[in-house]
Amino acid sequence: MEPPEEELAAAEKLIMRWDSTASEEARDRMIFDGGDREEAERYLRAVDEIQRSMESAAVSDAAAADADSTKVNGTSAIQIAMARLEDEFRNILINQTNLIETESLVDPNSSINSSSHHSRTSSVEEFNVDQEFLKDKVEDQNNEDQSREDATETPSRGSSGGGSCSRSSAFRSMTSIREIELIPADAVHDLRSIAERMISAEYLRECVQVYGSVRKSSIDSSFRRLGVEKLSIGDIQRLDWEALETKIRRWIRAAKVCVRVLFSSEKLLCEQIFEGLGKDSNGNNAEDVCFMETVKGPAIQLFNFAEAISISRRSPEKLFKILDLHDALLDLLPDVETVFESNLAESFRVQAAEIQTRLAEAVRGILSEFESAVQREPSKVPVPGGTIHPLTRYVMNYISLISDYKQTLVELIVSKPSMGSRYSNDPAAPEIEFPEIENNLSPLAVHLIWIIAILLANLDGKSKHYKDASLTHLFIMNNVHYIVQKIKGSPELREMIGDDYLKRLTGKFRHAATNYQRATWVRVLYCLRDEGLHVSGSFSSGVSKTALRERFKTFNSMFEDVHRTQASWLIPDPQLREELRISIAEKLIPAYRSFLGRFRGHIESGRHPEMYIKYSVEDLEAAVLDFFEGYPASLHMRRRSQG
Repeated sequence: MEPPEEELAAAEKLIMRWDSTASEEARDRMIFDGGDREEAERYLRAVDEIQRSMESAAVSDAAAADADSTKVNGTSAIQIAMARLEDEFRNILINQTNLIETESLVDPNSSINSSSHHSRTSSVEEFNVDQEFLKDKVEDQNNEDQSREDATETPSRGSSGGGSCSRSSAFRSMTSIREIELIPADAVHDLRSIAERMISAEYLRECVQVYGSVRKSSIDSSFRRLGVEKLSIGDIQRLDWEALETKIRRWIRAAKVCVRVLFSSEKLLCEQIFEGLGKDSNGNNAEDVCFMETVKGPAIQLFNFAEAISISRRSPEKLFKILDLHDALLDLLPDVETVFESNLAESFRVQAAEIQTRLAEAVRGILSEFESAVQREPSKVPVPGGTIHPLTRYVMNYISLISDYKQTLVELIVSKPSMGSRYSNDPAAPEIEFPEIENNLSPLAVHLIWIIAILLANLDGKSKHYKDASLTHLFIMNNVHYIVQKIKGSPELREMIGDDYLKRLTGKFRHAATNYQRATWVRVLYCLRDEGLHVSGSFSSGVSKTALRERFKTFNSMFEDVHRTQASWLIPDPQLREELRISIAEKLIPAYRSFLGRFRGHIESGRHPEMYIKYSVEDLEAAVLDFFEGYPASLHMRRRSQG
């Protein structure tokens, strides 16, 4: 066994041989490159020997001069060794890092639950809370592909995924922390061996800085592949909403990978390398210090995006993406608590919880904004043909989507809307009739009924812009029928609103249909009465041909006017259109057949009967089929002649 002095000299010699500032060979080669494990072990033992000698010299009371000399030589050697170990540490981190295939970690269905939901969300046009949105949106909404809209009316997100609970489970595609191997085990062993020597020599700060800079670069690379951009809160708030929608979807996918895979794996790696090796000057464990040095910047980058969304301007078109963001973050909170459990990481736990709270507040505020915007929507130009108003489509699509988020919103919406005879102090605002409702309805359900009540009041005001009373009633019938069908088409919405209110709405559109028929056909059918056609004398010969001719002419004129006008009116729902035609025919055709049967002979016995009896019963039956198709009567006549 060599004497201690010779062992120390040999150790210092080995350290100096690997001094990269003094040897070209040392600059070109790495000790821990796997080529010579014995040399790596010898180097670590040499560092240990120098550290022991320095510790012995520090406590030695005798031979003070020799002790000082040993300390000076040891200090120089240990500084060279630490510089070398720092280079080796960095080299292992850079060259032994496993490539993370982030694409394989992302669940393609996790950002927005299902592709069908995404298409439904995107169908909701922007609702501008300054009340101008429909001035720009009416044409877009009217030109929507009806078949696509119809396809979205019946299925709900819950039904397509196996029940309403599918929303919740959709965010559970990566349900828990999933740690992966960032660096091979043998390299981790070398890193821990080096870190142990550096920390023992009071080089913790240098070791952490090297580790953090390399590992942060790896996280940044993963962030880029996941689409997590470096944007400040100000940058995010300046983006238009369409761009932000895409970024929110991307963020939801990425955040799960970042927290549950990247950050958790970085935490594990820090523990494998640094756990139990010491504390910093503030008493924080080395592994916690190293973890925060590594992930602090990326974590700030990640959470700042959600922070910016949570404090952005509230408007109705943002509701569903904010709900997606809220649900994703709520689902991540337990994992954030686990990954960022140390005292040093407390700020991230607090930030995540505060963002989730602000997103919940934003949801409540947006719902209130939406109610106000529906009430104050200002368009006064009647929609052609009394068809479904864009506002009706928009609102019902919107609340259908709201019902899809029932599980979340029932928890967030805890108070009922403030209701009165008027929703605001605006004297021009329409009266809102709010029905008595069941006490067992949730606050969310009451909000939805309230929104529909506001919509109906607004539609009632818009109906008054039609000059034709019949068209006024047809407009109300079309729009209320659409509301009923949207409710029936969404199991979640129907369950929340309840059958009682649905029956009220059904009665309302049927009442409008009855009012339409009265306004249109009472006058027409009045022409087919017997009163006023008979003159004094024998009943059999007491018909006034003059009065009869005038009656036929009046009927012809009125029917032609109704046919010409109402053929261009539109009932977009085929079943409702057919039902109303049948109802008209059931009143008109028998009355005309009877009238024609009683008085045809009186006209045909005179001159030019074709001037008065213009229509056969079959002609009227065919003409009724032209009603409510949405294009002029002349086109119908041409179509029939071509047929």
